[in-house]
Amino acid sequence: MFDIKENLKKLPDSPGVYLHKDKMNNIIYVGKAVSLKKRVSQYFQNSRSKDSKVRAMVEHIDEFEYIKCGSEMEALILENNLIKKYKPKYNILLRDDKTYPYIKITNEKWPRIEKTRRVVKDGSSYFGPYTDVGAVNSIVDLISKVYKLKKCTTRNFPPGFRPCLNYHINQCNGMCVNRENKADYMKRIEQTKTFLKGNSMDLVGFLREEMNRASCEMQYEKAAIYRDYIISAKALMEKQRVVLSQDKDLDVILANGKGEVVVFTVIDGKLSGREIFEIRDRDEDEQNVISAFIKQHYGEKSKGPGEILVKNRIAEQNLIEEFLSQIWAGKVKITVPARGEKKALMEMVKNDMLEMVKTRQARDENRDNRRSNIRKQLSDLIEKSKIDNNRQGDDIDYVQDVVDEETGEIVELFKGEDDAFRVECYDISNTNGVDNVGAMVVFDELAKNRKAYRKFKIKSITGADDYGSMAEVLKRRMERGLSGDVGFLPLPNLILIDGGKGHVEIAAKVVGAYDLNISIVGLAKDDSHRTQRLVYKDRTGEFVEEPLKDRTLLFSYMGNIQEEVHRFAIEFHRSLRDKKVVKSQLDEIPGIGEKKRNNLLMFFGNMDEIKDASIDRLQGVRGISKRDAQNIRDYFDKR
Repeated sequence: MFDIKENLKKLPDSPGVYLHKDKMNNIIYVGKAVSLKKRVSQYFQNSRSKDSKVRAMVEHIDEFEYIKCGSEMEALILENNLIKKYKPKYNILLRDDKTYPYIKITNEKWPRIEKTRRVVKDGSSYFGPYTDVGAVNSIVDLISKVYKLKKCTTRNFPPGFRPCLNYHINQCNGMCVNRENKADYMKRIEQTKTFLKGNSMDLVGFLREEMNRASCEMQYEKAAIYRDYIISAKALMEKQRVVLSQDKDLDVILANGKGEVVVFTVIDGKLSGREIFEIRDRDEDEQNVISAFIKQHYGEKSKGPGEILVKNRIAEQNLIEEFLSQIWAGKVKITVPARGEKKALMEMVKNDMLEMVKTRQARDENRDNRRSNIRKQLSDLIEKSKIDNNRQGDDIDYVQDVVDEETGEIVELFKGEDDAFRVECYDISNTNGVDNVGAMVVFDELAKNRKAYRKFKIKSITGADDYGSMAEVLKRRMERGLSGDVGFLPLPNLILIDGGKGHVEIAAKVVGAYDLNISIVGLAKDDSHRTQRLVYKDRTGEFVEEPLKDRTLLFSYMGNIQEEVHRFAIEFHRSLRDKKVVKSQLDEIPGIGEKKRNNLLMFFGNMDEIKDASIDRLQGVRGISKRDAQNIRDYFDKR
């Protein structure tokens, strides 16, 4: 057993690094000291001056160890490396920062705009990097909508190709169905590149006109969207401001009081960028936060600015200056500006940071308003479309208490009033009645719940029978939930069906058989396969057809769900179909049975790789002889 008192006596009076450990032998804190004996002993002295965090840490210290160093500088370097390696619970930690994003114009027949964190030599045009990730996401979305650029990744459009939702909601002109002029499209791509190179006045002016028009028409939600786009465009495209008369490189570092450190970069006297870093410990003293941040952020860089501006003097300032000067092979100063240009720069950065916080709050409020809006619309729709719960089928015993085996918690059949509505959408997919499948996607109000998605192979129906297939899927789903299968709980508040009156009628009969007050709504399309109206039964059992207005929040929401369930169903159907094709082809080859077929698929991954494989490579598969390899090669060479 580790005796703390005895080991404190053995500590040397010299520089070094100490590591505190808990009962599980986890390193919970790494520190450095000029005198290990004095510094480590302080933790175990009774003192009311210790803050709550230190007291909590000391309660968990079961043992400690130390590493002697030749100097305080050597100790600082080792401390920094050990903190990065072990990420101790009680150290101030800079969360892992991602590489900064670029905006990419792809090198395709119909170029797309997208965000990427990788720059490769693929003929595409790259702009950036940018430090404001939120602004990048908004600007990509903005440009795609304003210039109606292609969003899908599909490169080839065979005859009969079905356009996606973006075409139906007028956010794409439909190059996939030959309704886009190539010259006009490429002109818009060039306008996009001009905008990304810094000429943003035309686009900002256009957005301001649209915002004012929407406001005059009292479409305040739409106006708020344009307002956010303008903010994002300015944040991304704002020209560099000259902030120093001399061509100096320096960084300005401030903590914003929200658990973040903001770094403003000045290059050649111009404000060139802003980076935001999240700090794990929000309650730590600002002086210690900035000190720890500088060591971690700059400690692994091969070069950096010659000067760093901070608001107040930081802990170990002289030592950190020496540390950075040593690793960058040049003098580095950490300065608290008192007057002149640098003081003005610090004030400007401080005001900019406050404005940034306000902008974020405005975005958060707008997001919350959208969430509240859709919740109200869904709530109204659920109330209007609940089916009559008079039992239409046989009695069924409901499970009363379902216990999740992993968490040990009771799972309710339905979500509580304060929880997000559970919305489920269903679709059927087949090819001429073959490989019938059903798909279920789940949204917790605005958020996709991918873990709750489910696939169904249709068992009782043969041929192209959408109604029968939908009835089977819904029956299986309800019985799994009511029998206590946690993977199918809770039950939905709202069921959306890709279809009209017939589909709603079938769904109502199935759900009604279980005496459940679940709302059922059909998503009916027009002749152009565009979602046009909601179809449901009211409390009297009469059908209601409610037009779905374009460009409303509910329209986009329903369209997204419908597109998602269609994608999910199609992918499942294709995977089954492709497996059958692979199986049938390999079964035709002499000497290739089930075991060898599975080995080939496991080794190559797909049919195309098998088709292109040489005889030598085929022989590398377990169980495939030279004769087998020759038979495989001969089979595909003849086709």
